Amino acid sequence: MTRTLRSAIALAGAAALSLGVMATSATALGAGSQKQEIKIGLLLPESKTTRYETFDRPYIEQKIKELAPDAQIDYYNAAESATTQQQQVNTALAKGDKVLILDAVDAKSIQSSVQKAHDAGVKVVAYDRLAQGPVDAYVSYDNHKVGELQGKALLDALGDKAKSGEIVMHNGSPTDPNAAEFKAGAHSVLDGKVKIGKEYDTPNWDPNNANQQMSGAISSLGKDKIVGVYSANDGLAAGISTALKAAGMNVPLTGQDAQLDAIQRILLGTQTITIEKPYKPEADIAATMAVNLAEGKKLPADLVPTTVTNGSDHKVAAQLLGPVVVNKDNIKDTVVKDGLYTVQQICTPTYAAACKDAGLT
Repeated sequence: MTRTLRSAIALAGAAALSLGVMATSATALGAGSQKQEIKIGLLLPESKTTRYETFDRPYIEQKIKELAPDAQIDYYNAAESATTQQQQVNTALAKGDKVLILDAVDAKSIQSSVQKAHDAGVKVVAYDRLAQGPVDAYVSYDNHKVGELQGKALLDALGDKAKSGEIVMHNGSPTDPNAAEFKAGAHSVLDGKVKIGKEYDTPNWDPNNANQQMSGAISSLGKDKIVGVYSANDGLAAGISTALKAAGMNVPLTGQDAQLDAIQRILLGTQTITIEKPYKPEADIAATMAVNLAEGKKLPADLVPTTVTNGSDHKVAAQLLGPVVVNKDNIKDTVVKDGLYTVQQICTPTYAAACKDAGLT
């Protein structure tokens, strides 16, 4: 082989090697620069409670789009059916959703679906209610504290009448782990200071069931014996207040969720307090958790500053926010200031006089 031929072969080999390296580098660059597809499933439990469609869903979707404009969001509402929600998880997994934001209808029965998601490499953010199974993150409010605040507000409203009669307790859905925490918190304050004449769980947080339960309690105990009512949320309070009105009664009544109709009942004096759990901070945190997990990032410590244990003994990184009591005196400084409602939304003609008395107008 001549020197010229050897030189030509060497140059050709070097060129080929150079081209190979360049091709490999280009491929690696392309792979590294390609955006990771973000597909998030949002699964909410029902729509009878007005918060989910009015606040939670739009706030969560808005924050996801703010953080990841190209994200795909698949929305599902289970309409209070645990079976439907399990099917919706299957649908979300089949669609290729990589993170699920899950507000469980039934925290226990959804465990198998959470496990299925985990086995498929899909992350689960438990929203507002702590689902069982290998959940990756959780955001809610301090639900035991909610019950404590409700119980204290009821005691304060009863004053000297606390032991002059009996109270009725409506604790919410037995499939919702939050209801058990509200109940425990309320009992920690009320036990030994009031006599509980009747106590109910109310499946699916159904106001109609609460109405029937309250009517039954009035018939059983006698309206003159009932001095107050603990209601775990505003939906139940709506049904309860209707039963109280039908019986010609007006006694202290608690609630939760700061629903518009509850704020208006507070103005009229037919409901004593509600508990505001500002939806936007909770929704923003859930969305931020979901986008971080979808991008394969570890959740920062300030996003999950604590750990909780769910009903299946799984340790879950969590953030728990602080609830706020809303009464007639602080409506403007709570739900109005926080942007839940405008004064105009609250103070329709029916409530104009009460709004004026409360200093809202």
